[in-house]
Amino acid sequence: MISFKKGASATRRDFLKTAAAAGAGLSMPAIVSSSVLASSGEINIMMWSDYLPESFVNGFTDKTGIKINFTGIGSNEEIINKLKATNGEGFDIVSPTVNRNLLWAELGLLQPFDMSKVALDKVNPSMALGETHWNFDGKGVFWLPHIWGTEGIAWRTDAFVPGGEFPSYYDVWDEANAGKTMGRGHSMLLGLGLGLEGRGELEPGSMWAAYESPEKMDEVWTKVVEAAIAKKPNIKLIWNDADTQKNGLLNEGVIVGQTWDGPPLALKTAGEPVMYRAPKEGAMAWVDGLAMPTGAKNIDQIYAFIETAYDAKLAGEAIKTHGYNSPVIGAAEYGGEIYAKNFADAYPGEALDSLNAWPAEAPWYSEKRTEYTNKFLSA
Repeated sequence: MISFKKGASATRRDFLKTAAAAGAGLSMPAIVSSSVLASSGEINIMMWSDYLPESFVNGFTDKTGIKINFTGIGSNEEIINKLKATNGEGFDIVSPTVNRNLLWAELGLLQPFDMSKVALDKVNPSMALGETHWNFDGKGVFWLPHIWGTEGIAWRTDAFVPGGEFPSYYDVWDEANAGKTMGRGHSMLLGLGLGLEGRGELEPGSMWAAYESPEKMDEVWTKVVEAAIAKKPNIKLIWNDADTQKNGLLNEGVIVGQTWDGPPLALKTAGEPVMYRAPKEGAMAWVDGLAMPTGAKNIDQIYAFIETAYDAKLAGEAIKTHGYNSPVIGAAEYGGEIYAKNFADAYPGEALDSLNAWPAEAPWYSEKRTEYTNKFLSA
């Protein structure tokens, strides 16, 4: 979700080159918040389950004296449902994905940041999408970039060999791998559609055209879900978070799956026979962010957390562990040689030019996608 539609002014390669670059030659004003110097207390964070490794948590607490109370989630829907249930209370920071802006705009569950307390110059400008896409009714910036990555194909190198340099989304559904694959409900349906397009079994561009109207979505997704239901016996595991992905590849007999980049790359870093790569149809790119619920209580601690999240060294140390990428300029310098090699393995050749940016999702799209996904899962 680098941008909200294909053909954005900044190319995908420029985006990712800048994201992975060390930021040489760039200088940013230093913002030292009083909270970092003198804060204490706690902060309540609801975030994707593997985004806060021990190195970052310890670094944050050592720097600020603030204790993190962490609630892990595996989907954007969990964030929304939990905040709806509490009317925006209970959490200081949540982590919605950038393309969910249209859903959040109408919920009234977030409040804007005081941007005078945010060193936004420390992050890649192409990912600082809050002012453009998360400025609701001109009230300010409701979203800040935090982690970015992709969804593509992971496999066991000791049990599966792609048909060429790049795997395909269709490998998850292929009869050759029946009973040994995995994916996440809604996104593996999108992946199947892209795979069918590549095989000439679906009109090229259909999956992205489905975002245009309910009628077009019905036309496209009816075909995709029918194909998915017919091939459902081929699927071994439906995952919903990072740990489920890792367990599938390590313990559940999965040899190939559609996954996020972080979990398989973390396994690869640990020496497991696992590879992750952008498929030939193009990996799906996203940026997860930081947002402040209306009921947030620990305001000073929030800005201390943001300042620490934008510390290049701590951000770089974190990407060594979780396997995703940081929007912080200079963070990749601290990621180390293994991180650099994993990145090169994941996006060889022209892979960065073929990334798919998930478009912004209108409420009707999200509702219909849930209906189609449930139809597939319950079949």
